[in-house]
Amino acid sequence: MESPHSLSPSSSSDGVGFETEEPRTPLAVRRALQLLNSGDPDLRLQAARDIRRLTKTSQRCRRQLSQAVGPLVSMLRVDSPESHEPALLALLNLAVKDEKNKINIVEAGALEPIISFLKSQNLNLQESATASLLTLSASSTNKPIISACGVIPLLVQILRDGSHQAKADAVMALSNLSTHTNNLSIILETNPIPYIVDLLKTCKKSSKTAEKCCALIESLVDYDEGRTALTSEEGGVLAVVEVLESGTLQSREHAVGALLTMCQSDRCKYREPILREGVIPGLLELTVQGTPKSQSKARTLLQLLRESPYPRSEIQPDTLENIVCNIISQIDGDDQSGKAKKMLAEMVQVSMEQSLRHLQQRALVCTPSDLPIAGCAASEVSSK
Repeated sequence: MESPHSLSPSSSSDGVGFETEEPRTPLAVRRALQLLNSGDPDLRLQAARDIRRLTKTSQRCRRQLSQAVGPLVSMLRVDSPESHEPALLALLNLAVKDEKNKINIVEAGALEPIISFLKSQNLNLQESATASLLTLSASSTNKPIISACGVIPLLVQILRDGSHQAKADAVMALSNLSTHTNNLSIILETNPIPYIVDLLKTCKKSSKTAEKCCALIESLVDYDEGRTALTSEEGGVLAVVEVLESGTLQSREHAVGALLTMCQSDRCKYREPILREGVIPGLLELTVQGTPKSQSKARTLLQLLRESPYPRSEIQPDTLENIVCNIISQIDGDDQSGKAKKMLAEMVQVSMEQSLRHLQQRALVCTPSDLPIAGCAASEVSSK
């Protein structure tokens, strides 16, 4: 996941994001490089702004300006504070969708000043530094280097105290870093779940932020400390259930995965907290309308949430309807039970319609030679 900052007009103090259509000629690229390599701080500052503008949407310019990485990093280190944000934003745009530039920026020594900017009282600079780490951490080569610099506790601190945009970028950066070996245990040590839950409560459930929050939660609940932290946080499980109900397909997959991991780890401990948050309607919908992984996980979770986790006899087959009816009978409150029953009826109707469409599609692809034998649709039904 990369930062969205470089792909939209910026609200930063230099105002460059609102300039007119960017020049894309090699002459503009050459001029920017000449200014950047001059000894005049004002000209270098103008070059950083020009590079930021040139590379905002142009992959070609990112390639042509790759040699600007070293001088821009030096501006982060030695030039006046006024040049830090323009240089950082230029580097951020150079790194977007360019793996080689990402690696070169880290190799040029950008991490030390960027990490120092995370502690800055200048909120714009702090936001830009967080966005830069989000983009740089999308590179698998950079992940161990960034982690080794001790950035994880600082990102969690941003997640706790930063602006809303900085928090969103911090959780995405943490999600990127969490895929590297041993980083999850480091993240857990910083106790991030209360801050992730707070962000999840306030963001749109269909947003990329919600998706990354749930992805991180799904990874963290693999650990007992993560599961305990989520259930101890007021509204923690409910926030995940809300994403399961109204998030994107990928978000819902992470949400049901997190709840399933919890229930599989200790059904007796986590069954009631999950049921209490009204998860059944969302799970029913997911069994029909989710991704293939979501559908499978939702069915498995429904099985675990029923009164007995063990398979029924052949006399009482272990159908989804029986599982759900068993759960519904244990739900307190007429509203939840009624909603779940309505969802079950709708789910059965949708399932029947999908099955009918499937048979019709199968029938359409029959060849004439198939028809005298038995009929394609009947053959498909009997083979299932």
